[in-house]
Amino acid sequence: MADHEDSTPSHIEPVVERISEKIHSHDSSSSDSDGEKSSPSAFKAKVYRIFGREKPVHKVLGGGKPADVVLWRNKKVSAGVLGVATAVWVLFELLEYHLLTLVCHCMILALAILFLWSNATSFINKAQPQIPEVHIPEDPVLQFASALRFEINRGFALLRNITSGKDLKKFLSVIAGLWAVSILGSWVNFLTLFYIIFVLLHTVPVLYEKYEDPVDSFAEKAMVEIKKQYAVFDAKVLSKIPRGPLKDKKTA
Repeated sequence: MADHEDSTPSHIEPVVERISEKIHSHDSSSSDSDGEKSSPSAFKAKVYRIFGREKPVHKVLGGGKPADVVLWRNKKVSAGVLGVATAVWVLFELLEYHLLTLVCHCMILALAILFLWSNATSFINKAQPQIPEVHIPEDPVLQFASALRFEINRGFALLRNITSGKDLKKFLSVIAGLWAVSILGSWVNFLTLFYIIFVLLHTVPVLYEKYEDPVDSFAEKAMVEIKKQYAVFDAKVLSKIPRGPLKDKKTA
């Protein structure tokens, strides 16, 4: 009886050891899998993106049909929009057609065709063309006016903030931007500048989406270098500029 009781634990111990080994192996595999799952997310969190964005390019552009056109999701529609813009630019810039003349000629042609068509139907015994009634709805116009008013007020607030002298960095960046636009405006007229911007909007986003990683890597290096140069400029120039009384009070 005593021998039987002594042999029982010897049979149980290997079973317990096997169970414990399985539990430890499962825990280690689960921890490894958790580490593998967390590592890509941690890696993605460390990836530098231009302007600090966290969403895809399509979401940044607002999504929907406008973003589809800019990113060439529907190549026929995007090519058609770019073709119409190119035709307008050629018509007004290269052929030197005037907007008022073009509008008047188009209206003359449309009115003449509809007038002749309406009178010709009585001779050929066909129904007159159904010309639809056009009404501008009130709600979209009010929404557009409200959005435009909000953007204009925000621009005025930004200008007021710049002229208050509180942010020298923003002031210098705006002055540099306006100076660059003035130089660009002396080279080309407004229509050509608008067409260049339109073409860039239809080419740069889709190219950036295609070559996103190398562009972001280059932008990160460029941003680091710009910050270094700005730190040197701040230490040698900006820090020596006398500060206004408002900043002295705040620092005190």
